[in-house]
Amino acid sequence: MKAYVFPGQGAQFSGMGKDLYENSEIAKELFDKANEILGFDIKSIMFEGSAEDLKQTKVTQPAVFLHSVILAKTLSDFKPEMVAGHSLGEISALVANETLDFESGLKLVYKRALAMQAACEANPSTMAAILGLEDKIVEDACAEIDGVVVAANYNCPGQLVISGEIEAVNLACEKLKELGAKRALVLPVGGAFHSPLMKPAEEELAKAIEETTFNTPICPVYQNVSTTAVTDPAEIKKNLIVQLTAPVKWTQSVQNMIADGAKAFIEVGPGNTLQGLVKKINREVSTSSAQI
Repeated sequence: MKAYVFPGQGAQFSGMGKDLYENSEIAKELFDKANEILGFDIKSIMFEGSAEDLKQTKVTQPAVFLHSVILAKTLSDFKPEMVAGHSLGEISALVANETLDFESGLKLVYKRALAMQAACEANPSTMAAILGLEDKIVEDACAEIDGVVVAANYNCPGQLVISGEIEAVNLACEKLKELGAKRALVLPVGGAFHSPLMKPAEEELAKAIEETTFNTPICPVYQNVSTTAVTDPAEIKKNLIVQLTAPVKWTQSVQNMIADGAKAFIEVGPGNTLQGLVKKINREVSTSSAQI
């Protein structure tokens, strides 16, 4: 079985999507439609903007979404049997399996980006990558720190991202180095994604999600929160709402997809980060990038 996976924030690059626009009529139409929906020229920022331009959350999230979704729509043999997305990528996955239409997906992504940006500005916070420790050691160390710091991204065995208040994250990094972490590296991100500090963003996004039509998908989605195959639109909605404050359980999702028959993982969107993570989770499966 083929599993299609969709990247999140951080995969963006200058020039992304330009080849799609120049080589596909469908892509051209969707990029032009995206400019109309968003009310600004995201196409030009994606094709010609600097890395700095693309780094703003309100640009990054719709840009990665557009690259992923438009690429999926231009693939001639796109017949997903299961899908998953890392953080933001979950909304791309929900358009790919037809739970959401293109316009609804883009509007949700943009609202998500603005809500997250506002939450970051209201409460300065950060994230850090912890390498070379078991999940339980990281979780226990975070629980002992005074202040908000939690496990946020279970990316692959031995790679866990923590998220929270700046001082608490710094204290956790020191403690985890003492406990034997190979690296404890504060990341250049705008805030504490997938932590309780995103509660204001979750509440704002919840309203938009509740007002959006979710259809029965053509194949299961393995959501970050549940990690198992989901096809019920009401359950998908519920999981998507709590995703902003809950951890991204990528390791567990990939393991469940493999247990359910996934033999090949195809990354749809910019970069190849997810292929690297899948290989670290299970070397037996094949990985590749979607190509038009």
